[in-house]
Amino acid sequence: MRPLEIDGVLLVDKASGMTSHDVVAMVRRRLGIKKVGHCGTLDPLATGLLLIVLGRGTKIQDLLMAEDKEYTGTLQLGVSTDSQDADGAIVETRTVPSLAQPQIEAAFQKYHGDFYQMPPMVSAIKQGGVPLYKLARQGKTVEREPRFVHVFAHEITGIRLPDVDFRVVCSKGFYVRTYAHDIGEELTCGAHLRALRRTKSGRFSVENATTVEEIRTLDSSVLASRALDLPTVSRLRGA
Repeated sequence: MRPLEIDGVLLVDKASGMTSHDVVAMVRRRLGIKKVGHCGTLDPLATGLLLIVLGRGTKIQDLLMAEDKEYTGTLQLGVSTDSQDADGAIVETRTVPSLAQPQIEAAFQKYHGDFYQMPPMVSAIKQGGVPLYKLARQGKTVEREPRFVHVFAHEITGIRLPDVDFRVVCSKGFYVRTYAHDIGEELTCGAHLRALRRTKSGRFSVENATTVEEIRTLDSSVLASRALDLPTVSRLRGA
């Protein structure tokens, strides 16, 4: 079978339990093309929008990665983990006080606008060419450079202690699990990210995304037709 020639972006709704690289490998296999990449890693725990670049679409990968992201999530107070999310090992449990909504809102408000965020040890950031998560597996903790990040908007969408549901719109390089961890520390009881879903990346929405099940089952020509061509991507970006 002759390989398909596709240049563009496929919007994918990533399922929980798989890595972003798993999605890339699946798309590459189903479409039979070599040049496939993704824009902005989603941890295995997370679901939602993953932009998959195809063919010449890989040339605009950095531009797409640089755009703002929107997430919905749930943080669980009282439990801290080594990865700052539900996939990690519990390192501390604390009693959750009787928090009123204004106290929780004040903690979220502290992490609004510009601030520095310390990347977690369990991350793909490299030090000396070695990803931090590999050092973390060896029980090592190293100095990390804080990242300058920005939260454009946030909203508390539900409080069911010890769980707090939220929405956040943030800059590139933002760690939502660190956001959950830091808010937990601000509330003096610790927290970790229990659930996360990316809903938007730039002007692209998960509402129009192809599911992982559809990638598995659709005819390759139908799947290829789901990809946005480069002129459409440029128009949607407002470029």
